[in-house]
Amino acid sequence: MNGCLLLLITVAYFVFFYFVYGKFLSKVFKINPGNKTPAYTNYDGVDYTPASPYVLFGHHFASIAGAGPIIGPIVAAELGWIPAILWIFIGCVFVGAMHDFAALFLSVRNQGKSIAYVIEKLMGYTGRLIFSMFCWATLILVVAVFGIMIADIFVKTPSVATASILFILMAPVFGFFVNRKILNILAASVIFVPLTFATVFVGISFPFDIIKLGWVADEEQCRLVWLAVLGVYIFIASVVPVQWLLQPRDYLNSFLLYALLIAGFIGIVVCAPAIEQAGYHGLTTMSGKQEISIFPTLFILIACGACSGFHSLVASGTTSKQIASESHIQPVGYGGMLVEGVIGVMSLLTVIYLSDATFADAVKHPQLAFADGMSVFISKIGLSQELSHPFISLVLAAFMMTSLDTATRLGRFVWQEILTGKGTRRENVPTHPFLKSVSGFLANSVIASLIIVGLAGLMACSGQGYSIWPVFGAANQLLAALTLLGISLYLINTKSHAYIAIIPMIFMMVMSSWGLINIINSREGILVYISGLLLILTVFLIVLSIRKLGRKVVG
Repeated sequence: MNGCLLLLITVAYFVFFYFVYGKFLSKVFKINPGNKTPAYTNYDGVDYTPASPYVLFGHHFASIAGAGPIIGPIVAAELGWIPAILWIFIGCVFVGAMHDFAALFLSVRNQGKSIAYVIEKLMGYTGRLIFSMFCWATLILVVAVFGIMIADIFVKTPSVATASILFILMAPVFGFFVNRKILNILAASVIFVPLTFATVFVGISFPFDIIKLGWVADEEQCRLVWLAVLGVYIFIASVVPVQWLLQPRDYLNSFLLYALLIAGFIGIVVCAPAIEQAGYHGLTTMSGKQEISIFPTLFILIACGACSGFHSLVASGTTSKQIASESHIQPVGYGGMLVEGVIGVMSLLTVIYLSDATFADAVKHPQLAFADGMSVFISKIGLSQELSHPFISLVLAAFMMTSLDTATRLGRFVWQEILTGKGTRRENVPTHPFLKSVSGFLANSVIASLIIVGLAGLMACSGQGYSIWPVFGAANQLLAALTLLGISLYLINTKSHAYIAIIPMIFMMVMSSWGLINIINSREGILVYISGLLLILTVFLIVLSIRKLGRKVVG
């Protein structure tokens, strides 16, 4: 088999299940386009504001994708490309996309409130508090890890730093013209989309290399400077109205993503790379000097391309507040995840066509491997690698920056819910005047965002970001399992095909818990305590859900 055939099978597979299983889910959850969505009923012009499905798809897709569907499949290729493909195929359709669809639906039906609010309705206030703490800790890890990865790209590829800065500055200008109705979205797109692509050429011509400029002495100092700049950016992105930065930036960003998908798809079809790597190595294989096993490693490594708990926070955090019609839930929630599955397969193809010697080195640097491999494929359609490589790197940075600023905003939402109960069923939890004033101060949008940025920044600057990546991966999948637990309870309560959530929930719960137990057994220090804490929180939520079901049965 060659890469062209595998990619064509992938696209046909996902298109088929979008119309078949996606429509089935719409019937199960009783989607009603006639219902008014929270974007209208709770409109505030800041967080709750309706967006066209095209703009919202760009925001949602860019937010959930990040670098996950690129890095995960490439690293997991060491386990064999057949297990990786099978997990992307099965997991994406029946676990991840269903998870995203349901999380978005439940939030829309609950005034655009977070998935934690739904958990509270199903498990009580204690369940919401535990789940919110789990979510908040995971989001801190997301911000820290993605901040480090973006800073590294800016250090290694200064042209991407230039292009990214110009891109960010351009977004609010685009938003100003559209929001003030100076230009309609079509006219504005005709002007600003080409300018977005032009940032790549400007970046290549004027790379913003602060080491060569003499501003810093070495790469480590350079990385710290970029982390500080990113911290300022995500703080601003967390507090300004979505239609002035997040919506326009994500809308323009979507064109970069579509261009990469189209160019990469055509390049792979034209190149038709022969698959050189073995499809299956057995249940275990060697990664350097370490033995790794398909169970549970594969299901933790490949998250965003198959299933990711972070998606439920995006769906119920920002997307549900902007969705204009329930009919958009399937294309945005379910369709967005399927497109991510296609990216996962394309990412896999960038390394499995390599020889053994080249492959072994490539999987150690997945971001670079993706840019290298995709630029080779795109060069087959006439675009030079000198131009395509920085373009692909820009798209990667744009992917991650969208996840970065979305995670910061989501972290603010969750923090505010924990402190005040705002957005939950228990408003203003503190009753003492002093406690109310303290919680109100800490829950202020500016203060809450500063806390998120500060904690993530300390973690990123400490150099511990990459070392906690395994815990982040397992926690992310465990978050998906907990969300599926909530979805299962909802479907049980409504007596509607609960098995579609229960089976994936059990599987993800076992795999992610297994992964955390492996970390506890194989590591020392803070990682062990973090993993143990996450497992304890999970057990509490499982007990609460069982007690809830028990009361229902007895009653």
